[in-house]
Amino acid sequence: MTTRDIVLIALFAALMAVLGIFPPLTVPLIAVPITAQSLGPMLAGGILGAKRGALSMALFLVLVAVGLPLLSGGRGGLGVFAGPTAGFLFGWIVAAAVIGWLTERSWRSLGPVTAFLNCVIGGIVVLYAIGIPALAFIAGIPLWTALSGSAPFLPGDFVKAAVAALVIVALKRSYPLVEARG
Repeated sequence: MTTRDIVLIALFAALMAVLGIFPPLTVPLIAVPITAQSLGPMLAGGILGAKRGALSMALFLVLVAVGLPLLSGGRGGLGVFAGPTAGFLFGWIVAAAVIGWLTERSWRSLGPVTAFLNCVIGGIVVLYAIGIPALAFIAGIPLWTALSGSAPFLPGDFVKAAVAALVIVALKRSYPLVEARG
């Protein structure tokens, strides 16, 4: 790992902290807030690639675990990893890795549609596949209730995927950071 890699990982962990400044919107009946931070793994994976994107999310979560109030709403500390959002928090690492992996494999033909699909697969499908079962387990609610309670988040997540895709493609053209694989 080069100094450049370390700087980029730290930069995207800092970007996650900045995205946490936006206040969360809490949906009644479900404990998971709508935040801007789910945009972070999409950008990290799509811009940095699988390894560096996942490491940036892991670094961010380490900073949260040591007590820095970096999550939306000024939350931080070990307690957030026992709360209903814990699955989504850990899912950020996997989401960034999946988006990065998909981006690396589609790099030569990467356009807005492909970048959007990569973000949807990793940043919505994979993230929800990890976060919703954890939410159901931690909150002690049926999986179907957690799944249907997460539906209001989908439109915003699709918008975030579109924004991330446009940023990823723009950076690919001007300042590529991901290397093509496969």
